[in-house]
Amino acid sequence: MERDILIRPAGHGDLVELHALIERAYRGEDAKAGWTHEADIIREGQRTSHDILAASIDDDNERLLVVIENGGIVGCVQVSDRGHGMAYLGLLTVDPQLQAGGLGKRLIDAAERIAVAAFEAHAIEMTVIEQRSELIAYYQRRGYRLTGEYRAFPVELDPPLRMVVLEKSLG
Repeated sequence: MERDILIRPAGHGDLVELHALIERAYRGEDAKAGWTHEADIIREGQRTSHDILAASIDDDNERLLVVIENGGIVGCVQVSDRGHGMAYLGLLTVDPQLQAGGLGKRLIDAAERIAVAAFEAHAIEMTVIEQRSELIAYYQRRGYRLTGEYRAFPVELDPPLRMVVLEKSLG
């Protein structure tokens, strides 16, 4: 049975709850309740900030979507226009207690539809920390393929991390 959820654009009134969800899903001990966390790889620092999320909401070249279930935010995904028919999928987040229940797949589907409708994208890409083989495999099962490209992790860490690039055709 499919869950009764609402996927909608995030607003400024969502920032506090959304930020807390993202931090809980990616960092610290609470994140370990799910399987998509970075807590074993990145032990310190915030995953994002209120300012970054607010800028995403205000940017015409980005769409930040939230999943509402039982009145609360339980997930999100960000889609950005990279130009030339390419979109970027990022910040895919599902509450650690609700992971492996299909919300991630529904968010990916929504992100791909938005990429086509809002940005006329023909393809969508994402980056994943290269050590996250189970997460890479998850995206591959959803049609994303490794491009062979690597990018630097956006924050300097010791030792440094690399991101693999995955891409999917939307046409």
